Amino acid sequence: MKLSFLRPGRHHRSDLHNRIASLSLQQKLTLTFLFTTLLIFIVNVFLFVNINRAISKIDEVYLSNVQIGSLSDSLEKVQSSMTDFLSTRSSESLQTYYTAEENYSNLLGQLSVTGGDEHARMMAADIRAISGTYLETAESTLTAKRGRNIQKYKASYDTATALYGYLDTYIYSLNNTQFRLNTDNYTALRESFRTLEIITFLLLIAVTITNLTITLLLTKSITDPLTDLASNANRISAGDFDVPELEIKHNDEIGIVSAAFNKMVVSIRGYIEKLRSSMELENSMKEKELRMDASLKEAQLKYLQAQINPHFLFNTLNAGVQLSMMEGADSTYRYLQNVAAFFRTKTNREKQVSTLAEEIALVDHYIYIINVRFSGEIGYEKLVDEDLVNVSVPSMILQPLIENAINHGVRDIPRPAKIILSVYRSGDLITVSVRDNGRGMTQKQIEDLLAGTLQPAVRGDETNGVGLANVISRMHLYYDRDCVFDITSAGEDKGTEVLLYIPVPQA
Repeated sequence: MKLSFLRPGRHHRSDLHNRIASLSLQQKLTLTFLFTTLLIFIVNVFLFVNINRAISKIDEVYLSNVQIGSLSDSLEKVQSSMTDFLSTRSSESLQTYYTAEENYSNLLGQLSVTGGDEHARMMAADIRAISGTYLETAESTLTAKRGRNIQKYKASYDTATALYGYLDTYIYSLNNTQFRLNTDNYTALRESFRTLEIITFLLLIAVTITNLTITLLLTKSITDPLTDLASNANRISAGDFDVPELEIKHNDEIGIVSAAFNKMVVSIRGYIEKLRSSMELENSMKEKELRMDASLKEAQLKYLQAQINPHFLFNTLNAGVQLSMMEGADSTYRYLQNVAAFFRTKTNREKQVSTLAEEIALVDHYIYIINVRFSGEIGYEKLVDEDLVNVSVPSMILQPLIENAINHGVRDIPRPAKIILSVYRSGDLITVSVRDNGRGMTQKQIEDLLAGTLQPAVRGDETNGVGLANVISRMHLYYDRDCVFDITSAGEDKGTEVLLYIPVPQA
């Protein structure tokens, strides 16, 4: 039951906080001004009511004494006017009496006793009772005087005079009693005033502190986000974009600006990151292109160094082709035509990239030339998926593999030599396989060759100067990945398979 009671309160506070956070600056300032003004108004009303109440009590304290004093004066006026009429019998004195008597009666009706003193109340009751008798006796005296009943009015006058003495004594005693009570009440009222002064002072301090607190909180809620915003803006203007995200506490104008600033910083960071990545990619591509170009030029230089003026040889072979064709030597014509095609491809290697089909054609020419030279002792088989041969590859990557398989694999083996060139797809890769049935390799030799620490021995002039290490290097550079080349062998005299992995181009 306790938890179910507390949850609505927390929800209500959270809802109120969200409502305040969603206010605009103008609404917050207006509400703050209205709240502080209302608070000051309430304090002033409280002070006004309490001061008026205290003043009313003070008036009540002194009003009773004033009433009693007026009652005493009015009683004296009644007695003196009656005596004056008995002496002069003038109508003016009679009129004065009746006026004084009426005034006394009114004052007697208004007579009140403040405080809770029972003795004063009894005296006030006695005064009212004696005053009634006194006024009746005074009226009888005046009537006897006007009827010339001398004996009666003298007796009545003496009785009235005696009653007047009693009344004057009672009124004087009541006045003293009431004055003493009023003095005590006045002392209490003074203490109340002092308490009211303290309460007023404390209220003013509380109102001042409340107003200052509200003002400071409102100012802080405005200036803190602006300070953070200015700090981050200065850091960004200085080139430091690694700034923390601004905390959005309110949905006012400053919160909107801060949220827009956060989005701007994220956008700038993303743009800078894209620009940096683009520059790094561009630099990497340039570096890769330069390294590819250097590697290719190195391969071409080695090839040129390993040949004797290939251009001159190519032109000479072309002349031999024309001569054999005119003489009808068909075998010589086909041989020279393949040799010429081979050297034409070799001497046209200014470009870094060719197609897989061109590389396979170069291998075909090379195998034909080798088999003519060695009486067709090398069996050659192609298992090629023609749908995959139009992919771009680095130049001069297959012929060196075939040459390496002949020179270091199947040359001089005691069984028929055979080389199989396969091109097939494996998932998202095009696999090019050059497999022979030659001498094979140990695992240590394979590891050293892949690591670049083992260089195959050059057998006479049977190499074009482009080694496996150069092919591996250019494959790594071109495809920017490690898994591009592999060598497998079942062991000595069990053949070797060299594998190239070419990524399938994205459509």
